[in-house]
Amino acid sequence: MRGFLVLSLVSMVFFSCKKETVVKEELKEEKTLFVSNQNSTDSLYTVAYLPTSTTKQIVKHKYYTLSYNEKFEQAEWVAYELKKEYLKNGDYKRPYFIEDPKVTTGSADWRNYKKSGYDKGHLCPAGDMEFDKNAYNDTFYTSNISPQKHDFNSGIWNRIEQKTRYWAGKYNDIYVVTGGVLKDSDKKIGTEEVAVPKYFYKIILAKSGTQHKAIAFLVPNENSDRSLYDFVVPIETIEKTTGIDFFPNLKNLKSSQDF
Repeated sequence: MRGFLVLSLVSMVFFSCKKETVVKEELKEEKTLFVSNQNSTDSLYTVAYLPTSTTKQIVKHKYYTLSYNEKFEQAEWVAYELKKEYLKNGDYKRPYFIEDPKVTTGSADWRNYKKSGYDKGHLCPAGDMEFDKNAYNDTFYTSNISPQKHDFNSGIWNRIEQKTRYWAGKYNDIYVVTGGVLKDSDKKIGTEEVAVPKYFYKIILAKSGTQHKAIAFLVPNENSDRSLYDFVVPIETIEKTTGIDFFPNLKNLKSSQDF
């Protein structure tokens, strides 16, 4: 009986130590993750609102994150934070587009766009990253571009990008998610068959006091002189057509023209 009690006490001490070790390891891992997020490719702001990925191939660069869709040879979304202090004109020389070394399946070669009749349209605009040369250069990975008609790219899409910078100045800090609506029926270009989206979306999230507010655009890949607000849609509309949950950590978030 005495031996049994000793054995029980030893077992209790063993399991207690083991449990304490596990708890310490969990706390250590949580602390490491927190510190890593503070200093890694995304700020905590971006990490907290990262969309879901239909492909599970999430690629993190220093100032933006993307979900690459190998089937369509482009990102299904690119997400990044745009702060008021980022709104600078770096006047950097435009580099050549290159393949993204972080895309494990290989991002599309820029030559797919050559003589295709389509622009290499930035998803995270180079103009949003002119506060730092490396940030600017990182926008020229082919994982960050999608085929866009020239009049669309230089027209209404450019107007939305400029409006986005205006909101960054107004709210001091915004979060942007953008991409093309990718479908099997899309036209393909190049030897790698890069899909040409019929629609592009851009969603902007900001904090207004203690509340979040958002505005979402869904725009045909065509030239248009219409008001930007003609293309405002509920976030749910874009989620249904893409299969992406853009703000899984924000429940009941509604987009509005009151932005």
